[in-house]
This record gives sequence, structure tokens and C-alpha cells, in this order.
Amino acid sequence: MEEKILVMITAGSEEEGAKIAKALLEARLIACANLIGGIRSLYRWEGKVCDDPEILLLCKTVRKNFSGLSEKVKSIHSYDVPEIIALPLAEGWQPYLDWVEQETTPA
Repeated sequence: MEEKILVMITAGSEEEGAKIAKALLEARLIACANLIGGIRSLYRWEGKVCDDPEILLLCKTVRKNFSGLSEKVKSIHSYDVPEIIALPLAEGWQPYLDWVEQETTPA
């Protein structure tokens, strides 16, 4: 069994978030993405503090896909340095975890 991870990616708009999610799904790099709107990101960039609305993508996948997922996101994302971070899924309902693995395995 592959280790499952939750990958968090921020995007500047819902359209960009959906574009990223669809590209990752088509490449079988993720099994599922949730787009959460209405988040506000405060961060330091190029010497100044920024305060911007963003979309958060919560993507479920397997650890072995992280490198390819990161490369795919970087190739289509509008940010110079997009947030692409992963957390291990310590527990989960087994049928769902099995589905994540099945959907991220090339056909």
C-alpha cells in the first residue's frame, strides 16, 4: 500500500484552481481535489507584506506522485513560487484510501 498524502496548493482564482485540479486529475496525479474559496492569505513577498484572496486546493494522492504533481503545478501555475505542500494522511476510512490509490495508478 502506498502512503497517502494531502497536498495543499493555493491559487489566485477559482478558475486557476479548477484548471490546476483538472490537469492533475487528467494526469492521474491526484484522485480528488476540493477547492475552498474565501480564504485570505497574508504573506511576505519581495520585501513587503501582502494581503490577498486565494483559493485553497486540497488534493488527495499517494506520496510517489508528489514530484510529478509539483512539476505539473509549476508548469501551469501563475505564481513564481506556488505553495505546494504535503501532509501524510495518518488515518482514513480504508475504502476511501483504497480508492485514492486506485485512481492515482496509471490505467
